[in-house]
Amino acid sequence: MTDGSGSVSHRDMSAVLPPEPEGLGLEARRLRLNTLIALRWLAVAGQTAAVVIGVFGLGLGFPAVACFALIAASAALNLALRWFYPKSVLLSERDATIFLAYDILQLAGLLFLTGGVSNPFVILLLAPIVIAAGSLPLDRALGLSALALVCATALLRFNLPLPWIGGGELDLPPLYVAGLWLALVVSAAFLTLYAHRVAAETRQTASALTAAELVLARVQHLSQLDGLAAAAAHELGTPLATVALVVREMAAQKPHDEAFADDLSLLEESVDRCRAILGKLSAPADLSGQPMDVSSPVELAELAAAPHRLLGIAISVVGEGPEPPPKCPRNPGVLYGLGNLIENAVSFAEREVKISADWTRSTVTIVVSDDGAGFPPGVLSRIGEPYLSERDRARRSEKAGGGLGLGLFIARSLLERSRASLRFDNASPPATGALITVQWARSAYEEGRRGDK
Repeated sequence: MTDGSGSVSHRDMSAVLPPEPEGLGLEARRLRLNTLIALRWLAVAGQTAAVVIGVFGLGLGFPAVACFALIAASAALNLALRWFYPKSVLLSERDATIFLAYDILQLAGLLFLTGGVSNPFVILLLAPIVIAAGSLPLDRALGLSALALVCATALLRFNLPLPWIGGGELDLPPLYVAGLWLALVVSAAFLTLYAHRVAAETRQTASALTAAELVLARVQHLSQLDGLAAAAAHELGTPLATVALVVREMAAQKPHDEAFADDLSLLEESVDRCRAILGKLSAPADLSGQPMDVSSPVELAELAAAPHRLLGIAISVVGEGPEPPPKCPRNPGVLYGLGNLIENAVSFAEREVKISADWTRSTVTIVVSDDGAGFPPGVLSRIGEPYLSERDRARRSEKAGGGLGLGLFIARSLLERSRASLRFDNASPPATGALITVQWARSAYEEGRRGDK
């Protein structure tokens, strides 16, 4: 639920927030089936060319039928995958591991028929390892590397002789063949770790860029809300003035019902408060963050809590820290952000809202806690995001009092502009309620960075 200021209910938060995005970088890690099929076709073409040139061009005594049978198996697998799966499907880790394991075993079969480790094309065993290291978790990549090394080790002892030109066989010294095997082992280990590390850093960079784009989108959305707020204030001014005029005329008639007169008085006060709020929204200069009085953390919390003390919920403000306390220029953006957090807590507290404003030599921390139901655990990581989905909006409109989530979004954005960090938690059992922690570096708090910069 929301109230007039846009504060979001703890209870209805799951209906307000957009679906949680997948972890950044995880989607980029998954291997596309189309990519694997294309690489296997390349391998099929290369293997076919090597066998054809070796057997028919150089006259080498390869078992051509068996070699072509293994190559045909890869071609058949590709055709089957193309037939049963769409091109753009992303392979699961399990499926990608199975397909790459097949490629290793198929190549090992060809090497068995063509000289084993003595065959210079044994280096191609590293290709599936590199693909696995870049697209699979490290444990699966290491597993495929181990499979390739087991195959290479078996090929040391079990292989058909490597035929040579003129009908003979190429007989390499055992020490040289062992050196080839050792080079393959070292290369596999190095490439697995190196390729996995490079791929992980690439994904981290992509994730950072995506996160930066999300932050820029939030800032742009908030800037748009600034203009919408000013326009809304202008549009609401006339009907609000009409309401105020009607209320005053009704009050001037001096109704005999005392309860009715009290209601009119309360309504008039509420109208005046609305006009004051709209006046602030329509005057951006008032939100420019011009330094006013300086405030300690306790004073800042008291100022933010003051407008909400008449709502029937007790609000206590405490603070402690080494003397002297830090002071900062009073920033209306920070006051509004803290006030919105406090108003949200007051709206859903059972009896009391507690505010602690503490400081150390290096940090300033303000914690707002209530004794209500708290935040649903499944949405804690998404609190403070604006509601944007049209489909969810239609569904939410069926719930009484559904909100847009803009109150916490604006509060969070304004506080983060002042270089504060926010954390949303629930109280540890058996206690109940929500905990919102706002923290600045002491230097940032004392500098009083304005929210519009």
